[in-house]
Amino acid sequence: MVMKTSGFIEGSFPDELERVLRSVGSELGDVVDDMEALQVVPLKGAMTNEVFRIIWPTKCGNLNRNILVRIYGEGVDAFFNRDNEIKTFECMSKHGQGPRLLGRFADGRIEEFIHARTLSAADLRDHEISALVAAKMREFHDLEMPGPRTILLWNRMREWLVQAKSMCSAKDVKEFCLDSLENEINMLEKELSHDHLDIGFCHNDLQYGNIMLDEETRSITLIDYEYASFNPVAYDIANHFCEMVANYHSETPHILDYIKYPGVQPVIFSCP
Repeated sequence: MVMKTSGFIEGSFPDELERVLRSVGSELGDVVDDMEALQVVPLKGAMTNEVFRIIWPTKCGNLNRNILVRIYGEGVDAFFNRDNEIKTFECMSKHGQGPRLLGRFADGRIEEFIHARTLSAADLRDHEISALVAAKMREFHDLEMPGPRTILLWNRMREWLVQAKSMCSAKDVKEFCLDSLENEINMLEKELSHDHLDIGFCHNDLQYGNIMLDEETRSITLIDYEYASFNPVAYDIANHFCEMVANYHSETPHILDYIKYPGVQPVIFSCP
């Protein structure tokens, strides 16, 4: 099913979504039982999904509840297992990480609305914010999550390579050197697999759009766990560093500016 978001924004909800919304409303207890009273606000910043803020009036007059509706992007299930992502989402909620899962429907889900702002590309290079993100990453990596602590990185890359080759023409396969990538993956796995690697639960997609900051409490929340899994912690940190050179909301989102890659800076101590 393809969600017609224009009608959705106007308040015309698909039947399944309306049923789930009514169920969520019943759980909330204090919201009005009138779907036409809901305000739908599209949110920017999501890369693979469409995300909407639902402003739901309560029975207490001028008070409102806020929830978030996430519509899954088409074709993204080729890159991860949606059922596993939902299980991760639920486990994260139990650990007090991220928003709570309020409801599910075929093409999306309803989540708790977090009153925080999504970071921008420039925010990743702010020293204070970067330190907050680092502390949250450490907390994330130390989470006790179910499942074997096996590295997913290498097999996932191989699976994505198979997907890419199946979707590309022979010309594209040659232009992007896809036939040689498997050997490179094998070489990297051999060179970078060591017994002393710190394995933790990694986000694996720490670009700025998946990091939220509460301006009042200065607390960080990591969202969107589609790619989360056990991996070397060093990989998650390296991936985050690579995201510092990207700006997905520019005119050239595919071009990475490696001048912005973080470097080693000396720490200057002042004498008392």
